[in-house]
Amino acid sequence: MDATPDLDSDDRPWRPAAAGASFVYVLPCLGEARLKLGMSRDPLARVQALHPRWFDFFDLDAARLVEIDSVREARAIETRLKRALRAHNAPAPLRVSPAAGGHTEWFRGALEVLEQETAALRAAGLRVHAPARPWLRDALEARAGLLFHWTERMLEAIDPDFAPPLSSRAPTSLERTLRDALDACDALGLDPGPRVPASVLRWWREARRWR
Repeated sequence: MDATPDLDSDDRPWRPAAAGASFVYVLPCLGEARLKLGMSRDPLARVQALHPRWFDFFDLDAARLVEIDSVREARAIETRLKRALRAHNAPAPLRVSPAAGGHTEWFRGALEVLEQETAALRAAGLRVHAPARPWLRDALEARAGLLFHWTERMLEAIDPDFAPPLSSRAPTSLERTLRDALDACDALGLDPGPRVPASVLRWWREARRWR
């Protein structure tokens, strides 16, 4: 019997199949043979939920997204692929967030099989984003307009005027969250400079000295 699939907030069973485009995602871990397979209507939010530094935890140049017109069809493809990969089942990496439902549907040594499967889906007429990096970059850029006010509020909450130099201490959880968001933009080729207040940019440059 298949394990209960991961459901993000837009993939609950009561949503109609015609609710819009959905994606089957393949997210290989960088530097190892383990990968995450699943589906989501919002792959960027999904990968962000799995790991705070998703942009260097996953190999975005080996990742792929299969774009499908309905949740029902995407779920059917996801289920078929997972059944074909049962022999490759693996435990989730310890650093993946269990709260995000990230502890299921992990596989080891299955990337070559999934590359062949997604190539077949492309040949059948489905849109395959391989690698997934450009799609994720575009999705991140589309939301970059929210960065200015969000980062400003985050920095106000951090209250840097009363903090010692960032390089001299361990960062707080809020500081890590802010740095990770800006590092993600930088990692995907989006310059944070024009998108955030000058005070945030100065803080980020200092924060990047953390080891």
